[in-house]
Amino acid sequence: MNGPALKTALPGPQAKALIERDAKVVSTSYTRDYPLVMARGEGALVEDVDGNVFLDCTAGIAVTSTGHSHPDVVQAIIDQSKKFLHMSGTDFYYEPQVRLGEELSAIAPMPGPHRSFFGNSGTEANEAAIKLARYYTKRQNIIAFFGAFHGRSMGSLSLTASKLTQRRGFAPFVPGVFHAPYANCYRCPIGLNPDTCAAECLRFIEEQLFVHLVHPEDVAAIVVEPIQGEGGYVVPPNLFHERLREIASKFGMLLIVDEVQSGMGRTGKMFAIEHTGVTPDVVTMAKGIASGLPLGVMTSRSEIVSWPPGTHASTFGGNPVSCAASLATLKLLRDSLVKNAEVVGTHMFAGVKALMDKHSIIGDVRGRGLMIGVELVRDRQTKERATTERDRVVHECFRRGLLVLGAGQNAIRLSPPLVLTTAQADTAIRILDEAFSSVRP
Repeated sequence: MNGPALKTALPGPQAKALIERDAKVVSTSYTRDYPLVMARGEGALVEDVDGNVFLDCTAGIAVTSTGHSHPDVVQAIIDQSKKFLHMSGTDFYYEPQVRLGEELSAIAPMPGPHRSFFGNSGTEANEAAIKLARYYTKRQNIIAFFGAFHGRSMGSLSLTASKLTQRRGFAPFVPGVFHAPYANCYRCPIGLNPDTCAAECLRFIEEQLFVHLVHPEDVAAIVVEPIQGEGGYVVPPNLFHERLREIASKFGMLLIVDEVQSGMGRTGKMFAIEHTGVTPDVVTMAKGIASGLPLGVMTSRSEIVSWPPGTHASTFGGNPVSCAASLATLKLLRDSLVKNAEVVGTHMFAGVKALMDKHSIIGDVRGRGLMIGVELVRDRQTKERATTERDRVVHECFRRGLLVLGAGQNAIRLSPPLVLTTAQADTAIRILDEAFSSVRP
């Protein structure tokens, strides 16, 4: 199937019943953009409990990189589950974790040799990176960016600066974190010419942070997303990352790239930072690394990951079943899906970009591979954010059988499974066209 097949009004009766049960027992902190109740999935298609089929351009927030329930991944999970489910790689040894460390060293976007720390999520990978940077450099301070999302546990939350609701009520945060503008050249954060946006944002670090707030030799690391995810799928110029690398090297800081959302082939390369030619010191991964099983990884050069036993660990991190799923995922990515993300992503980007000629609500289309952001505005000249309109477009897509999510204040993110076909991409573009037509700024 290339597109959705809807049988009932949305939500259907069984979906309504489960949503009512959910409201009584599940945390109110979860965000549910629309009433999808999943029953099963295959490839880029999702079926709900009432038999409605949707085209999925969310991949569970960029997680099911190989598609829903890819048979190779499922078989790897079954095979490992028959052997053993858990033995804690913190205290013992097992081959799936060792082999995954070897595989990650082979693809890491910086010179090796490498070592990896295994956790369960992106926020755990970033917590490990923060701790490692402080331990290795013997410095306390960290530089992060406005619009960043690095997780919700306290260390990574202290770096996160995407939405106020993610931070409000949880202070005080981990001290020693300083935020700088990210090079969002569609909306230059310091109001200058977009052509010089990247340079001006970095000048803020050198001429403001390093002059008024923190000495550069007291900074342990710069933590940055190659492409901001939750912040709106913002793609900075390569110069931005090149200059960050120069600053970090000049002052002995570690450059940590958060590839939790942008990695694992999503942009048409295994890691988004590879588009820039920049080599980081540390890379963090999660989401698409195990096709849906919980796994987060921090990888760095071996001489940096040299902290002694007991300094950091995780009981469940590097679970053998998750490692098996990740090994199967990496093979699929290398064999075909990274290339598919490039090819289908180029096709999809062109199709979405063409919608700008028809819909003035689209202010900007940006992205790489199958990581595409569409920013909505009420006026292209003033760039007034179309916030409520964005939410309505998301719901209109759902009503038509297309699953998308918001990003930032007023953008839509398209992050489908990397198995998406060009025919399915065309279906998504057609539904987006209809949704935009139904929502006027």
